[in-house]
Amino acid sequence: MKKIVFSMLFIFLLAANCYAVEYSLEDLYKIALERSERIKISEEDLFIAQKGKDKAAAALMPKLSGFGSYTKYTEDRYSSSNTLIQPDDSKSWGVRLDQSFSLSGRELTAFSISKGNIEKNRFDLHAAKEEYLLSVSASYYEVLRAKKALDIAKANVERLTKHRDAASIRLKVGEVTKTALLRAEAELSGAQSEEIKAKNALELARAVLARIVGIARDYSLKDSGQLGVDSLLSPETELVTAGCQPEPMNCFKTIALSERVELKGLELQKKIGQEQVKYTQGSYWPTLSIEGVYSRKDEDPAASTLNKESAYGGLKISIPIFEGGLRDAEVKEAEARQRQTALLYEDKKKSIDIEVENAYLDLITQKGIMEKFGAQLVFAEDNYKAVSKQFEFGIANSIDVMDANTLLVTAERQLADSLYNYKLSDLRLKRAAGILLKTVSSKH
Repeated sequence: MKKIVFSMLFIFLLAANCYAVEYSLEDLYKIALERSERIKISEEDLFIAQKGKDKAAAALMPKLSGFGSYTKYTEDRYSSSNTLIQPDDSKSWGVRLDQSFSLSGRELTAFSISKGNIEKNRFDLHAAKEEYLLSVSASYYEVLRAKKALDIAKANVERLTKHRDAASIRLKVGEVTKTALLRAEAELSGAQSEEIKAKNALELARAVLARIVGIARDYSLKDSGQLGVDSLLSPETELVTAGCQPEPMNCFKTIALSERVELKGLELQKKIGQEQVKYTQGSYWPTLSIEGVYSRKDEDPAASTLNKESAYGGLKISIPIFEGGLRDAEVKEAEARQRQTALLYEDKKKSIDIEVENAYLDLITQKGIMEKFGAQLVFAEDNYKAVSKQFEFGIANSIDVMDANTLLVTAERQLADSLYNYKLSDLRLKRAAGILLKTVSSKH
């Protein structure tokens, strides 16, 4: 009995392993964000920025250090009056407390800059995630597109095989000439070669998606939402569009100006630039240093005048007077970088404006194209059925069937392309508006 149970369990596990793991687009998003090298690089940049804040905070703290020394002389020496000049050995040790700061408060400015750099790196990480999610989406839909293209190629081969067989039968009974059969054979060979290309294209698309996401190649995809001619916008985009009437494009532009992290990062960079100028200008100010020292010294033999223990404190001020124009050059360089950041911010605003407009118009265009190709496919299917019937009854010739089949295949491919282009355009619009990551995160 136990052997039967173990055998059934083994067969069950073996059968379970035979099925490939199925992923939806949301599953791929989650895996990609966890495994992507590009995301991890951005996360390390954020970690480095956080350590930069720790370094800036360390500059505000006093430095405590210890010191010690031991000196062994060749011999001890005395003066003529029997006063010790050189001991046999000497030992000293102590602790030292130092703190220096600029009277301009440069250290506090550097700490403020370090906090700004952390926030900017968070924005950069957010932007990297959105870009990566869009590339995952493009690869995902490319696999679905390639799979649909393979299905179309297989259906085309099947239709042309039936037509070739029908032409062969009609040739035997003398209803068509050999030319019709040869034409059918030629079309079938072309369709078979297209099927081979479609298979290879699908394998390549699957490999690219597996590489981008970081999964094994033995997988299957779940189509996120059934796409059709009457497909609507995704709920998030539809909601935004509904609240943006009668000018949805301008509304998406407004959303992008408030949501795009690239703009937030550049706006923060402008503030950091101002702080950087202030920090550089602080080099004109004096630097004050404070020190406190405790030391102890032992000698063998010990001189009568030996001061074994001492503690003292001190203040020093360093006033920069002339450094060959270095400070002036550094200040002007910081001011130029600040102006650059302001220009980059304005340029990015204009680029985002065009990006949103392009994404929105592309979405509307793809929706219109999809509807027209859907109607074209309906007509092409009816046309092929009618011509095929006419060929069976000898009313149409082989060329008519081939033309009808070519029209059908073209319509199927164009509709498939438009369907996935439409869905990807919706995601591109979310990316352009800066809400793609927020939309994906809300689903998990």
